[in-house]
Amino acid sequence: MTGNDVDEYVKTKLPPQHQGVVGILRELMSECAPDAREVISYGSPAWKSNKILAIISPSKTHITFAFSRGAEFNDAHGLLEGVGKTTRHVKIKSLDGVNHDALRDYIRQAVALD
Repeated sequence: MTGNDVDEYVKTKLPPQHQGVVGILRELMSECAPDAREVISYGSPAWKSNKILAIISPSKTHITFAFSRGAEFNDAHGLLEGVGKTTRHVKIKSLDGVNHDALRDYIRQAVALD
């Protein structure tokens, strides 16, 4: 599975209100994790290097951008949610809700831990 599969996913499976947010997430991942491959994992767009770095899960009201090792992150921005042993996520409801600086920081931490 490749970025082309993710392109198809965005076009056919995401509601229009989420497509812009996912576009920004793809740009941020490309910028901060240039060696990661876009894949479809468990039916959702994800980025993989040695292991899965991050995955997107859409809902009716928001996009969940989850980090596989997010529980290990330094959360200076206070945006990470979740209580599991490993994963943490950020919920993004609109284009205005994308905190570019925080997401860059989280993505860089994901890459460093990989």
